[in-house]
Amino acid sequence: MEQLKWFDRSFTYPADPRLLPSLLERLMGTPARLEEKLATLLPAALTERVADTWTIQENVGHLADLEPLWQGRLTDILAGAPELRPTDLLNQATSQANHNTTPLAVILTRFRKMRAHTVQCLNALQANDLDRSARHPRLHTPMRIPDLFLFVAEHDDHHLARITALARQLATT
Repeated sequence: MEQLKWFDRSFTYPADPRLLPSLLERLMGTPARLEEKLATLLPAALTERVADTWTIQENVGHLADLEPLWQGRLTDILAGAPELRPTDLLNQATSQANHNTTPLAVILTRFRKMRAHTVQCLNALQANDLDRSARHPRLHTPMRIPDLFLFVAEHDDHHLARITALARQLATT
């Protein structure tokens, strides 16, 4: 089954602020979901490249690479910035990180710690924080905190699905 590319996706906002508790569960669960998914794969499969795409391990590293962006965008909204900080659309941090030479356990631990900090910041929010917004630079739409973290949860799931697809491809080659 073909997966829609991330930059080809569109998003409808606003997300109901009452979704945040469910979103927090998804966000908190991503490290465990990754660990469970990766536990059954052969180590060689983690760094095997399919065509000209990121390896499984690079997809994992990408999630860790973007966590500071999500934290920064939360800060942007809380600070009243009119626009969210941009991301590097070429994903140079992931391309240059050389994740395939870093032990997977190190990448997973890094991601788990950073994601725990993100969730801790979200848990500290007050109800009136949830209505603040800033414009997303690529989507050109205002995003509130629940919208942003629905976007993040969807991004997590996009890469989990990509890892599943890569694992299936590698199992048949």
